[in-house]
Amino acid sequence: MNKNRLNFSIDINADATRIWQALWNDASYREWAGVFDEGTHFLADDWKKGSTILFLSADRSGIYSVIEAHTPNEMIQFKHIGMVQDGKKQPVDDETKKWSGTTESYTVAKGSDKNTLTIDIDVLDQHLGFMNDRLPKALEKIKLISER
Repeated sequence: MNKNRLNFSIDINADATRIWQALWNDASYREWAGVFDEGTHFLADDWKKGSTILFLSADRSGIYSVIEAHTPNEMIQFKHIGMVQDGKKQPVDDETKKWSGTTESYTVAKGSDKNTLTIDIDVLDQHLGFMNDRLPKALEKIKLISER
């Protein structure tokens, strides 16, 4: 089973702060992340390096990750660790080991007249089609939210 590195970016006519709010404000996150699964949300104690964040579906299942790096309004990187069931972190099993340690990062690069949001994400073979279809749609939603 291969891990693939995907890279998507979009130019947005909004400042970095607005883009960051579109990404990580609870209501707007639910809006754009809904393209992956309706009801998607996150639970985070704080947004500091080393903190844990849970990315959950409406049924409170999903994955948990550690924030590896975070510079507000510029960049955040998550290292995905394991599964969540009923809102509780699960031990890493053989299936989880196939993807545990993969990363996902969001970067806002300042341009002269607009900013560019880039998402880099590690994806297993079986999720390639889904992510290649949905990530561009998520970026379009983030752009719409940011430019409102």
